[in-house]
Amino acid sequence: MVLRVTPPSNGLGLRGDKNPFHEVKVGGQLSIVVLVGDGMSDRRVSILGDRTPLQYSRNRNMCLISKLGENGIIDPISPGITPGSDTAHIALLGYDPFEIYTGRGVLEALGSGISLKRGDIAFRCNFCTLDEKGVIVDRRAGRIREDGEILAKSLDGIRISGVKIKFKQALAHRCVLVLRGKKISHEVTDTDPKRVGVKPLIPKGRGEDGERTAEILREFLNIAKETLSEHPVNKERIRKGLPPANFILLRGASFLPEVQKFKERFGVNGACIAGMSLVKGVARLLGLDVVEVEGATGGLDTDVLSKADATISSLDKYDFVLVNVKGTDEASHDGKVFEKVNMIEKIDLLLGRILEEKGIEELTIAVTADHTTPLEVKKHTGDPVPVAIYSKSARRDSTRLFDEISCSSGSIGRISGKNLLPIMFNLEGIGEEFGE
Repeated sequence: MVLRVTPPSNGLGLRGDKNPFHEVKVGGQLSIVVLVGDGMSDRRVSILGDRTPLQYSRNRNMCLISKLGENGIIDPISPGITPGSDTAHIALLGYDPFEIYTGRGVLEALGSGISLKRGDIAFRCNFCTLDEKGVIVDRRAGRIREDGEILAKSLDGIRISGVKIKFKQALAHRCVLVLRGKKISHEVTDTDPKRVGVKPLIPKGRGEDGERTAEILREFLNIAKETLSEHPVNKERIRKGLPPANFILLRGASFLPEVQKFKERFGVNGACIAGMSLVKGVARLLGLDVVEVEGATGGLDTDVLSKADATISSLDKYDFVLVNVKGTDEASHDGKVFEKVNMIEKIDLLLGRILEEKGIEELTIAVTADHTTPLEVKKHTGDPVPVAIYSKSARRDSTRLFDEISCSSGSIGRISGKNLLPIMFNLEGIGEEFGE
């Protein structure tokens, strides 16, 4: 049985704390879970009978949360604003991304296990495939996986103009580039045109340090092109009929921001379970521990039951656990309708395992998405996402199904992403009165 914190008699928390939340003295006393189906929210899909994948799928455990709890819809950032997975997760964890977000690169680096220092400049990267004319024919190099680590090591440790370069594979085709040295800047342009059929863009800088950084990047990319094109791994990929990872696309230059850590901000110790390095990076930036799970690939083949078991065991140590499942977003970006439906049902199995093992009455749990990725659009949009919250303290509303339309009529209404955790903490009695 999980022990629970008994809130003060007024239900508002202790006054005089350094933050507006009741300090939790011992980990494991609370059992708060946020389950995020990455890109799970969608629009109507014609092949599904003009239903969304959530409406079409068999998601009985999600619907149980809706039936027994409170429901609503979330604008991860604000109405109509298209969020990235990074800014959306920052918001869902109770922070204002406009205040702390400096770019995706630093998050990818942290998520990949790279220790950053003040002054480092980090980029998110893709292995890509160029044809003989230097035109991009595949922005993800066939979603390369196993061979990527070997290729990344061939570019790691290079020094250019006194600047040390760290290069590491993050997940599949995704990589991280970190520059460490003097007189470098994040004020450089991306090289990724975000489409095929064109050549990569040439990095340009702003200001003296920015231009110096751009020069270093241009030299590095020339080295990368030569090294990757001649690498035995790519020659073998060509022999097998696979697209070679013969170039790199850079974007999201960023630096390490100053951030108040999660425990200090909320008085709650937290953990993150995710396969995607970006989400791990958000967690590490905010001070959550990252629980590594074998089989958590960040793709359609991720082991959801291993993630469920990791969540269950983590709740013995942590008060709060964020669980991200990326596969729904991957299916959406590729326009794979039934793969997305199947992934939703796998997430539902994950949820069911948690509910069965912990007992729903012992949890305060939310099910939601970080953004909408419509299958027929194949990219993120600014549509709101559904949310359902169960707690013994929740006001049960009349919603019975978990989907984009059903949840919109729930008692929570329409909220911003950064409001989610305060609502959940309030249900747990963590918080104090604002004013007299």
